[in-house]
Amino acid sequence: MAETRFAQNDGVRIAYETRGERGPWLVLVFGVGFARWGWDPIAQPLAEKYRLVLIDNRGIGESDVPTPPYRVREMAADVIAVMDDAGVERAHVVGTSLGGLIAQELAIIYPERVDKLVLVCTTPGGPDSYPMPEASVAAIAAAMTLPPEQGLLRFVENALAPDTVANRRDLVETIWKCRLAKPPNPVGHQGQFSAGAGFDASTRLDRIKAPTLVFHGTVDGVVDPRNSELLAKGIPGAKLEWLEGAGHLMFWEQPERCVEVLCEFLDGSIQG
Repeated sequence: MAETRFAQNDGVRIAYETRGERGPWLVLVFGVGFARWGWDPIAQPLAEKYRLVLIDNRGIGESDVPTPPYRVREMAADVIAVMDDAGVERAHVVGTSLGGLIAQELAIIYPERVDKLVLVCTTPGGPDSYPMPEASVAAIAAAMTLPPEQGLLRFVENALAPDTVANRRDLVETIWKCRLAKPPNPVGHQGQFSAGAGFDASTRLDRIKAPTLVFHGTVDGVVDPRNSELLAKGIPGAKLEWLEGAGHLMFWEQPERCVEVLCEFLDGSIQG
């Protein structure tokens, strides 16, 4: 098991770990309610080609839980603090969901630190972005009325493709048990949601100069897939890739294909 290390950003302690011994640096940033274990299905194969930095965002995992609200700008500064602590001058950055917002902010504010950028199941925010699908809003509302364990199960099911929920109950159970074993801190969960709700890069996307891959599951019920079209249109030269039949947690549903697409882009055969 990799050693947990800690960086400091303005008094907030951010937990992270590194994996892999060769290749370019690759920073991985997950979304709301998931610590760095969210990358487990793809971390090991990626670590065979890249040196990984896996981060617990503020409010989750072994990182500190400061009082909300949180802002994406300060969460991007958390990532820079981690990179500095790890001695990483530049890296490829992959962010999913809220992590995709953080990755956008990194590429906009700290362009000298980002080589290639991958934005997964995420949104530019702003008034023209597509809101969370109604089914997801209803699922979240229903989950809040359930006992905590059943509420977490509802969140897991909502983040997976309907076919996955119906036909791969073993995967549903695996993710659910991971979340039960490491439940999100309610204060941190609120803070992470507040960061996402206040984010808007819609008028700044043209400032992203890093070669960019926008990657989205076609049946994502958490973040409307049409938001990836907005990202690909707004970021100069961005490439849009769809993962057919995948939901929001597509790294868990189709890990082999995700690794394949990421490596093709990062190694240069998919041009951004």
